[in-house]
Amino acid sequence: MKITPVVPFEPIRVFEFPQGEPWIAQVKWDGVRMLAYIEHGQVRLINRRGNERSLQYPEFMDPSAYCRADSAILDGEMIAIAGGKPSFQEVMKRDSLRRQQEITFAVQRIPVVYMIFDILYCNGQWVTDQPLVQRQQLLQDYVLPSSLVQLVPNVDDASRLFSVMKERGWEGIVCKQFDSSYAIGGKDDRWRKIKLAYDLYAVIGGVTYRDEMVNAVLLGLYDSQGRLIYIGNAGMGKWKGDDLTRITEEARRLAVPQRPFAEFPGRVKGAVWLKPELTVKLQFAEWTSGGTMRQPVLQGWANVPPEACVLTQQT
Repeated sequence: MKITPVVPFEPIRVFEFPQGEPWIAQVKWDGVRMLAYIEHGQVRLINRRGNERSLQYPEFMDPSAYCRADSAILDGEMIAIAGGKPSFQEVMKRDSLRRQQEITFAVQRIPVVYMIFDILYCNGQWVTDQPLVQRQQLLQDYVLPSSLVQLVPNVDDASRLFSVMKERGWEGIVCKQFDSSYAIGGKDDRWRKIKLAYDLYAVIGGVTYRDEMVNAVLLGLYDSQGRLIYIGNAGMGKWKGDDLTRITEEARRLAVPQRPFAEFPGRVKGAVWLKPELTVKLQFAEWTSGGTMRQPVLQGWANVPPEACVLTQQT
């Protein structure tokens, strides 16, 4: 029987560490959420939006190399390291590929690690009703760690782990009740994320140029009335090479005479408006009183449709 993909359990965002027992803390990886569906010696990799990504990660297509179970659903994050820390931009260079030749080359050029933190199904049985402590024991029993696959460790001191993440400039932590069940399609406070910055998906509605290359993007989110609301602009930052070439080429293709934003963005000179088709993921420090982002940083291209970039999205 082919297992139907499910929507994974999500943590809510909080700003204080949980008190009392029993809680554990884990690193919040800046990667791509990925579920591995293992059956009959085969595996399908499905992201949290239900899109298959097996083609993009061929090194994980032999499940016997990292899982002893005959059938399983593993939950985790695909991560890639750049500059000594997990990088969403780097892993998206793998996740966004579609051509087999490019993927084969990227396996060596952009290595990834599957960081597994939960199991939903094991040897023909759903285990989502079991407490986290028992599901983690199943992971210990059935997952074979390697250079490609790792189990996410637990830390008892959430405050200390968060301090380490802050020192390293990583994304944050996730705190989980040790006896929590796994709520498919759920989102509640038994899992809580504490992040160093906000992140969201946004639409590119315009660009500015320097020396005929895009040097900044103008970003927006849709409100409940379908209007594109300007939320600020971001420089290209770490975007180099192929990414910079792509955004410059796409900007020329999507240029339009009228602005897509509901209101004219203030203090933006030389903007070229774009048809709002391109989406990106970014992080920022906080919202300003004027409704724009403070210190936005582009993380990478986003595989989400423009209509998913809304003001009400969770950060």
